[in-house]
Amino acid sequence: MKFDMDYIAHNNALTETNPYFKLFLTIILLIVTLAFDNLYFDVTVFVIMSIVILTIAKINYKSYLKFLSIPMAFLVITCIFLIFFFGKGDVIYETGILGIVVTTDSWHYGVYTFMRVLGCLPCLGFLALTTPIAKILNCLRTLKVPKILIEIALLMYNSIFIFLNEIDTMQKAQETRLGYHSYWSSFSSLGALVSIIFLRSLDKSETLQYSLDSRGYSGELPVYEPKKR
Repeated sequence: MKFDMDYIAHNNALTETNPYFKLFLTIILLIVTLAFDNLYFDVTVFVIMSIVILTIAKINYKSYLKFLSIPMAFLVITCIFLIFFFGKGDVIYETGILGIVVTTDSWHYGVYTFMRVLGCLPCLGFLALTTPIAKILNCLRTLKVPKILIEIALLMYNSIFIFLNEIDTMQKAQETRLGYHSYWSSFSSLGALVSIIFLRSLDKSETLQYSLDSRGYSGELPVYEPKKR
């Protein structure tokens, strides 16, 4: 099942719920989760918001797990570095490799960072998976957020999905040519994929600029405005 966040945002049980309510609820939960230095509170927020996403918004659990997978991978890597390479204090574990140790402070940093981010992820997921990007940007516009930030967000959102589709297409092409059948071929294919994506990004940015100019772009992108009821 291919993950399509934009489709999910337009097709769930909370799509028509007031976007301002969802936006402010997300912001408040993020602030409270980051402000509280309590692991139990972080876990509680994660569980409650996950239940809301899965049962009230009725979003497929596979889609929700795919949404969490990429940030969770970065989170785990970051916390591993925090645990093994940062912090001072009493040594609680010695790896025996180049003097790398785990201290009380580094363990505290790693665990608390992991739990705080873990509590924030479903809050962001609640907004991203239940509210179309057009409505979010309209809320930001009415809240007097600078236009340049809204336009950058819109272009980034559009570009992310274009490149994800490009990556998916190229990975499938590499797999059909046995590009990942061994350890070394996987490294070679990954390196080729990264380099091609870099070149494609330059090409796509130039194409985007040409398309905007051909449509009379004057330095400001229009933002969706819903009809007043």
